[in-house]
Amino acid sequence: MDSMQNMKKRIIAGEGFRITVLTERLLRLEYQAEGRFTDARTQVVSCRDFGDREVAFERREIPGGKGAELETEALLVKYAGGPFSGMTLSILVKATGETWTPERRAGTLWGTARTLDETDGNVLIEPGLFSREGFGVLDDSKSLLFDPKAEAGGQVYPRKEEGSDLYFFGYGHDYYAGLKDFYRLTGRTPMIPRYALGNWWSRFYKYTEETYMELVEGFEREGIPLAVAVIDMDWHLTQVDPRYGTGWTGYTWNREYFPDPARFLKHLHDHHLKATLNVHPADGIRAFEDPYEEMALAMGIDPATEAPVEMDLTDPQFRKAYFDIVNHPMEDMGVDFWWIDWQQGTKSKMEHLDPLWLLNHYYFKDQEGRNVRPMIFSRYAGPGSHRYPVGFSGDTYATWKSLQLQPYFTLTASNIGYGWWSHDICGHMHGQKSDEMMIRWLQFGVFSPIMRLHSSGNIFFRKEPWNQSPENRRIMADFLRLRHRLIPYLYTMNRRSYEEGEPLIRPMYYECPECEDAYEVKSQYFFGTELLVGSIVRPMDEELRMGSVSCLLPEGTWHDLRTGYRYRGGRRMNLYREITDIPVLLKDGGVLPLAGEECLNAEENPKVLDWYVGAGSSGSFTLYEDDGSTMEYRSGAFLETTLSYVRNADGSARVTILIEGRISLMKPGRIHRVHLLGTDAEVFELAEQPEEIFLRKDFAPGEIREKAHDVGEALFHRIDLAWIPYDMKEQLYGYWEREQDPAAFWERARKADISPALKEALYEVLNLC
Repeated sequence: MDSMQNMKKRIIAGEGFRITVLTERLLRLEYQAEGRFTDARTQVVSCRDFGDREVAFERREIPGGKGAELETEALLVKYAGGPFSGMTLSILVKATGETWTPERRAGTLWGTARTLDETDGNVLIEPGLFSREGFGVLDDSKSLLFDPKAEAGGQVYPRKEEGSDLYFFGYGHDYYAGLKDFYRLTGRTPMIPRYALGNWWSRFYKYTEETYMELVEGFEREGIPLAVAVIDMDWHLTQVDPRYGTGWTGYTWNREYFPDPARFLKHLHDHHLKATLNVHPADGIRAFEDPYEEMALAMGIDPATEAPVEMDLTDPQFRKAYFDIVNHPMEDMGVDFWWIDWQQGTKSKMEHLDPLWLLNHYYFKDQEGRNVRPMIFSRYAGPGSHRYPVGFSGDTYATWKSLQLQPYFTLTASNIGYGWWSHDICGHMHGQKSDEMMIRWLQFGVFSPIMRLHSSGNIFFRKEPWNQSPENRRIMADFLRLRHRLIPYLYTMNRRSYEEGEPLIRPMYYECPECEDAYEVKSQYFFGTELLVGSIVRPMDEELRMGSVSCLLPEGTWHDLRTGYRYRGGRRMNLYREITDIPVLLKDGGVLPLAGEECLNAEENPKVLDWYVGAGSSGSFTLYEDDGSTMEYRSGAFLETTLSYVRNADGSARVTILIEGRISLMKPGRIHRVHLLGTDAEVFELAEQPEEIFLRKDFAPGEIREKAHDVGEALFHRIDLAWIPYDMKEQLYGYWEREQDPAAFWERARKADISPALKEALYEVLNLC
């Protein structure tokens, strides 16, 4: 039986309703009084064909065709007929024992929001697909229909009939399965270009060609890599004759600032930077713009009238002219992608059509049609927006409250499949100066989907590393270099997001769904498959001089990549760090590939790889690489390198590296440096030889030994760091020197007249394993 025939057998229809069993846990629920249903694609839903998967269900029709009952392995549906309501429709999720009705408001785990513009830590987040009760609903009733066979990019049109078109997700706490089916229903998250995973520089500032290149060269002198140059709206004319309106919308280069735009863009490319320009498209093309005359003629307007060419992407004629006449010449000049800064709300000429969605869709599709790896930079426009990365979260206040929101806001976005948020790292405006907040924000940014520094033009709002104190300058450089070292890992997660439907940022409850603590930690998340990150988002304890974050450590042994600390899992605890670090943990058996410190170009696959292995258990990782910028990966042009670590019961071990695929994508003579964390083994190298695709190193029993923590040294450091009386420091450390026993030390220290934070910090290092 073919897929479509299989799907037809999963439809239960009657008077005014249609229920489709897409999977055992995913249903389409339609009600339309006249029975007029649609099978067309919508703005949100692109594929309802799940017919390749066998689904067993039992159907029990109600006499008269006014309703139905059905049961799958996971769900029990009772529908009495008529419009969907708490009186007519209920669905039991067997995994949780909870029942949904259209009136029930469950304890949603949240999704995301359109923007953080002008927010100071508080924002109304829209519901996502999941709840503690085990269900969620995607309402597609108002979504426009979509004809993909129309001209390039397709065409949207309104629904003719009012009704309900719902998708019920009853996945219990199996969040990964729910996400995978959501992506199948609505479309994959595309692979973004490799360079997008590097450091972005952005500022709402009147740069000129000269001052921008001075900035780029300043980063180069610091040895700090950049990948993307964002040029805010002052690239174009902003001081315009009032008869044309304001200068927010613009398509004409400001030649006073950028006398030779092609030269400027070439300079950026010569320095290994990609360029994006900000555009506020609301006012269309007006008479003072360079492309006005050609656009006016293309739209049948007499240029002599100076009538504006309105922005209307619902019009195929305008759409073609806009991209061909306005955008493509600038892309040919060197603009790599566009920052679409739509701030005019959700209303348009077509009912239920959000102009932001239209802009995102057609800008993305236009790039796709030009055979480049498409990417835009724009705000979230509702479910399905994951198909148009990257997201611009808007202009936030530079406050601790804003920082405290961002990790949580980023992890809940995964619950609606939106995985590539870019925030204004270190805050955009207002607030007050805090070097500590800036550093903590930067550290979160390095371990967020997109690392983009951004701020207003306030002359005191300076984020350049060389404008900071010596200590903060060093910390910023350390973390910004680390971001580029992470690119091989991040790019592999980019591939997994596309291929497996797994977002980079994963809430703790994705991996620990039955653990209550997993739902309570707001600043901790899995960063891809291998890393656990705790963002420190509150000021340090004044006495202890350290910041902290509440972390859940799942079962197993966890290695902190920054400090070398090793923790025993299966508990929740506060982890304390100086301003130089945040917790970044790798589990035993985990394998993390980083680019060598000498290989920080975001566009290139590195010649040197550093592999970090949690050496207490066996594990493996497959690194994915392609050319990073084209669509050739779809036809098999990629390379996979798998490092496997096997730890045997007798203490012997083996490291192997297997290379498969398009070898030409790798620099000749690549060097693999292997770090066995938690052991006293020295870093060793495995160097590739021509045509060699398998590398190996064996360790005899006893050759790899666990490295013990020096608890006394760790205690001394934390006591020394604390701002407490010297006599108390001496007393505390004396407890350790006399007995050097963690239990005996803790029995005395917990009774000492010191702050709870200092006690927790000491307890943390006493419990290192």
